[in-house]
Amino acid sequence: MNPSTAQATVIVDELIRNDVRHVVVCPGSRNAAIAMALHEAAGAGRLTMHVRIDERSAGFLALGLAKASGRPAAVACTSGTAVANLHPAVLEAFHSGVGILLLTADRPPELHGSGANQTIDQRGLFGPAAVTVEFPVAERRDGQNQVWRGLVCRAVAQAEAGRPVQVNMPFREPLVPTFEPRWPEALDGRPAGLRWTTSAAPVSMAGSRVDFPLPARTLMVFGSGRDDRASAAAAVAASAGWPAVAEPSGQAAALAGGVGVLRCGALLLAAGELPESLRPEAVVVVGRPTLSRGVRGLMGRAPVYGIGDHPQWTDPQYVATHVRGWLDLDDMSRVDGLDPEWLPAWRHADAAAVNAVEKLLAEQEWPTGLQIAAEVMDAVPAGAALFIGSSNPVRDVDLVAEPRSDVAIHANRGVAGIDGNVSTAAGMALATDRPAYALIGDLTLLHDLNGLLVGPPERRPDLTIVVHNDDGGGIFALLEQGAAEYQPSFERVFGTPHGADLESLCRGYHVAHTRVRTSDELREALAPGRGLRVVEVRSNRALLRDLHARLRATVADAALR
Repeated sequence: MNPSTAQATVIVDELIRNDVRHVVVCPGSRNAAIAMALHEAAGAGRLTMHVRIDERSAGFLALGLAKASGRPAAVACTSGTAVANLHPAVLEAFHSGVGILLLTADRPPELHGSGANQTIDQRGLFGPAAVTVEFPVAERRDGQNQVWRGLVCRAVAQAEAGRPVQVNMPFREPLVPTFEPRWPEALDGRPAGLRWTTSAAPVSMAGSRVDFPLPARTLMVFGSGRDDRASAAAAVAASAGWPAVAEPSGQAAALAGGVGVLRCGALLLAAGELPESLRPEAVVVVGRPTLSRGVRGLMGRAPVYGIGDHPQWTDPQYVATHVRGWLDLDDMSRVDGLDPEWLPAWRHADAAAVNAVEKLLAEQEWPTGLQIAAEVMDAVPAGAALFIGSSNPVRDVDLVAEPRSDVAIHANRGVAGIDGNVSTAAGMALATDRPAYALIGDLTLLHDLNGLLVGPPERRPDLTIVVHNDDGGGIFALLEQGAAEYQPSFERVFGTPHGADLESLCRGYHVAHTRVRTSDELREALAPGRGLRVVEVRSNRALLRDLHARLRATVADAALR
């Protein structure tokens, strides 16, 4: 066994011993040793291997696997630009607090600076977004086995703490197994029980203790983050009689904690000035809310107490007065009395908003993005896993869909890009036994079309992808550049119509495609099924800005006047 093969075999063995269950492999030359070791382990049933040809898609697939399984997943690639293509997924994982392992093959030191092919300085390429664990070049020396295993354990421990970790492995040729005498030290006599792990330790910050009572008129806002912390915070809100506004990725955990999540909470906050009866005296923010301008505006008008899972806690306006790295219920449960009118006032406003929304949507010609979001959330079966794409889909769900405690919702809200959404959803589907769905936009599908590319030997996810196709960037119609005075530049620069034939593209990837034209057809297409399939719903985004303006006005008249 040559040194590169021995090192790769030990690395894979120790990953398995540290309960890394899923590894995504991209083809390449310099990573041949690690790819072949992973293939052997997968053939023996020791881990699950997925092969993808596009490193960017592969990185997001690993992210989805890690999100849904709750364990770090790994992605292995060759050297050079292959490594750079992992960067978008690394950034999303870092800002989401999800641990993934990046097994990056490298050229040995003597080839750097020599003009060798596919050779860049990739050590620490991801900057502060990833911890780097640098392997030594494999050589025939005593004690290397222990060093290699220790480095893998350190890498997995960092990933278990919610950090992306680059495991950089410079391999010398030969890169494939050679017929040599067995290298006894490589695999024999391994230390018993070597497993160095850590957990996400609470980080104390100056002034972080909530050591005085919170007012009775407190509103709790849930974003993305750890479900256990969200549920614990929700239990406090429920006992204190506080209303809760939860983004889609935080709804199930909030509901599990017993708090009543407002269906139209985000819409109420965006519709206009709150009346006196609904104005909070404090806002407790759990996790990372990133969707609603109404929520951000609220956070600028009341004292904010943040509970974050990540050192980059969400406070872009710098209005938080106290921030905690973890939830101490002894502090949080000190409430300055109960206001019997506080929660009923919010529930009454929410009920009025729901009635107004349902009436308005019933009057619209089908389909609109809001109607699609509400119907997908209502129609997916109990126990399903649902990935919601960035841009309009996640915001449409946030505005009008009924929260559900029996659906596991995932979304890339760390950096919130549209890149890699298809692959993340596929990873989610591969890591769960639940019926799996995704709701995304057309540009999101086109940006990660290679997420549909699954080779014949690979396990295909059982995933239904609903694509809302409005032929371009509909979200920009809702932003400032969508105003009438900017119309001369809007369509080409922001609307970006593409005219793509999604059915033909799916056919080229051997993916089933269905175009639905009615609400009933959409619901029928969402029946649980096997395999990877795309359900396309087309709409006219020219009507989008006016619809959302009427939605806010209708809710303001019904619930805030």
